[in-house]
Amino acid sequence: MATTSVSELEGMARRIRRDIVRMTAEANSGHPGGSLSCTDILTALYSRLLRHDPKNPTWPDRDRFVMSKGHASPAMYSVLAEAGYFPTDELMTFRRLGSRLQGHNVMGVPPGVEMSAGALGMGLSFSLGLALAGRLDGRDYRVYCLLSDGDCNEGQTWEAAAAASHHKVDTLTAIVDYNHIQNDGFSDYTLFDGGDGRRKRLGGWVEDDGHTVNILSLQPLADRWRAFGWNVQEVDGHDFTQIIEALEKAKGHKGGPSAVICQTTKGKGVSFMENNPGFHGKAPTKEQLEQALKELAD
Repeated sequence: MATTSVSELEGMARRIRRDIVRMTAEANSGHPGGSLSCTDILTALYSRLLRHDPKNPTWPDRDRFVMSKGHASPAMYSVLAEAGYFPTDELMTFRRLGSRLQGHNVMGVPPGVEMSAGALGMGLSFSLGLALAGRLDGRDYRVYCLLSDGDCNEGQTWEAAAAASHHKVDTLTAIVDYNHIQNDGFSDYTLFDGGDGRRKRLGGWVEDDGHTVNILSLQPLADRWRAFGWNVQEVDGHDFTQIIEALEKAKGHKGGPSAVICQTTKGKGVSFMENNPGFHGKAPTKEQLEQALKELAD
């Protein structure tokens, strides 16, 4: 495995974030917020954790990474290009007609993509299938699945969680990109923070701003995973040391699956995108791109 230093990982993550904002600005489409929040997780995985070979992307003994939150494809593509799976110049074809880099990941297109994504909630089931196949084939590869807040609202996710625990699949690790913001929607009440740590509830059907606590709260998330029989850790999803240490511990856990909940910031690295639900699925303008690139400069 690579022995990339933390400072090198930080530089790599800045390059990847620059690619993400350029790609979405060029396409005038895409999901920059959730791509930026998971950048450090993917950077750590592909540089320090995953057993993979860009020159042989279908190597049978490779570790598998499944992007369940497929709308964060800009992050996936940027990391794959950085790792050498395809030329970085191709990133600017994002979402063009005929491009290999479509808005949601497609298996094998480009090389290195393990699952076709679209509707949320499918990734953990798919990952469990890969892990069970590895067990049947006598292979020791590991499977990592990246989930979003929205993925954790889906019943299929929890069915897979129950099955993975039942079958004691210890080669499977779920990673939650817990940025606390998802797509906007409607709920029967809204929670307002009074500034003193308490929340008050107002009735009526209202349009939400995209914060998960208003749409369908996931709390207590760690306890939910534990109740399903998973080994659980919680870390800062932008601290490379914490991410790597947690994933290494998960790798050593035997007898059941592991979950690493990464507390992240939507739009991380770009001030006007951070914690801003408006950039869940909106590309930056030309002027906003210039500002973002200045903020992400080395």
